[in-house]
Amino acid sequence: MTHRENSINYYHKTINSPLGELKLIASNKGLAAVLWEDDDPQRIQIRESEEYNDHPILVETAKQLKEYFEKERINFDLELDFIGTEFQKKVWEALLTIPFGETRTYGQIAKQISTPKAVRAVGGAANKNPISIIAPCHRVIGTSGKLIGFAGGLENKSRLLKFEDSRRNPTLW
Repeated sequence: MTHRENSINYYHKTINSPLGELKLIASNKGLAAVLWEDDDPQRIQIRESEEYNDHPILVETAKQLKEYFEKERINFDLELDFIGTEFQKKVWEALLTIPFGETRTYGQIAKQISTPKAVRAVGGAANKNPISIIAPCHRVIGTSGKLIGFAGGLENKSRLLKFEDSRRNPTLW
């Protein structure tokens, strides 16, 4: 490990995607964030990072996201370093169990983590999910099937869901 890696806790790299620029942030433990171009900086708890385009976790994340958008990957295989409360981490871990191309409601996630009455709290935690796309909060919808609450914007949420559905039904994308 170099001195550079010891002096800063978080590193970032910016990549282009079909949904715009994404800022990837990692610690030496794992991927800590995938942020949208117009993301609210208060949404996540990481305040400072240093640009480091060759950080192995960032390089691998960029590679896997590229494969995802090129329809070569449906599952991510990355070490994650979630930063949040214990409740938020439970919600974010539950997001990781939603299969590619499927959706769940906030109520279903609340039941999955054994807090069936905490639907609003689950929605709040999903909104603060720092690792967009990879921890697929875009796959969580309202009970009525309506698209609600997504840090990347509802248009991007809709595009991600259509993109994933197109992998199962190629005429949609």
